Amino acid sequence: MDFSKVHNIAIVGLSDKEDRPSYQVARYLQDHGFRIIPVNPAVETILGEKAYPDLEAIPADIPIDIVDVFRRAEAVPPIVDAAIKRVVPVIWLQEGVVHEEAAARARAAGLEVIMDRCIKKEHLRSSNPL
Repeated sequence: MDFSKVHNIAIVGLSDKEDRPSYQVARYLQDHGFRIIPVNPAVETILGEKAYPDLEAIPADIPIDIVDVFRRAEAVPPIVDAAIKRVVPVIWLQEGVVHEEAAARARAAGLEVIMDRCIKKEHLRSSNPL
C-alpha cells in the first residue's frame, strides 16, 4: 500500500472511547497527517472531526481514499456496496474482519481490498522498512 497517495480515511465503526482499538488507530492516523472521517451514527464528533451515520451521509465533495472497517464481518456487505457506489479506491477490513464474498464484489468493481490487516501496523511497517 502506497500511503503517500492517501489523504482521507473514512473509519466505519470508529468508537469515541479512548481504550478501543478503532480510536487508537484513528488517533495514530491523525498524528501521522491523515484526515479521518468518523462513521458512527451514535456520536456527533470524534477526535475533533464531524461523525457521519454512514458512508452515504459523507458529502460528495469530501474525497475518500480508504474506507477502513472496524465492524463485524456480517456488517461488511452494505459498507462495501456503499464504497463501490462512491467509487472509493480502497476498502480496508481490519484484523479479524473477513468477508470473502463482499471482497470479491469490491474487487470486481475495481476496488483494492485489504482484509484482516491493521492499517496502523501496515503504516508502521511501510514507514520503518527492515
